Amino acid sequence: MDKPKVIFKDLGIIEYKAAWDYQEALLQKNVHIKSTLRNQQSADQISPTEDTLTTTNYFLLCEHPSVYTLGKSGKKENILMNEEELAANDIAFFNTNRGGDITFHGLQQIVGYPILDLENYDTDIGKYLRNLEEVIILTMAEYGIKGGRIKGETGVWIEDDVLGRERKICAIGVRCSRWITMHGFAMNVNTDLRYFNNIIPCGIADKQVTSIEKELGFKVDYEAAKEKIKNNFEKVFNSQLLIGPSL
Repeated sequence: MDKPKVIFKDLGIIEYKAAWDYQEALLQKNVHIKSTLRNQQSADQISPTEDTLTTTNYFLLCEHPSVYTLGKSGKKENILMNEEELAANDIAFFNTNRGGDITFHGLQQIVGYPILDLENYDTDIGKYLRNLEEVIILTMAEYGIKGGRIKGETGVWIEDDVLGRERKICAIGVRCSRWITMHGFAMNVNTDLRYFNNIIPCGIADKQVTSIEKELGFKVDYEAAKEKIKNNFEKVFNSQLLIGPSL
């Protein structure tokens, strides 16, 4: 059986809102295709183009200039700066339509946005989230870092089984419409972790945030880290990445 094809795009450094708008456009295009096919089936119509009218899977990687984003279930009080302080420090802020609470995106953090039709995979959001975590856990292992999960929490943690030592290295928050996904994960590579001091990350006050750099004690090759994530994405989702045109 052929592996699902996924168009890969490296968006480089891109403003958060621009990436969000792009994701939304890709999602809505796929939702429209699914609606068209469903209407054709309901009307028992046979279209000469029906065989070629299919959804397209995408996997986007990027970096964002400094920004705090709040998920739809998050609390504004988990950001510890007011609007004037945000502006003075050149940090953007957005309320988003993803799940989860507040997090930070910044340079040298790998942000991944899969736009997948889960009907090509498994229509199970819980399994999808665990698969995203597995991509990061496998990537951490390549650096000799043991990543894990904490029951009841989404994301990837270091020393997840040591009370008081838990450190989050990757935040995850997604949206799904008609089984089309958007948003995704943010893995700290050489990220400036001081920005997390201005928020209660993911709404969890008693746990720390970390990065690959902090765990290893030195900066790692950012581009190499992206390649590891791409390879592990193909492995976990049993998919084939195809290089797409630039944005």
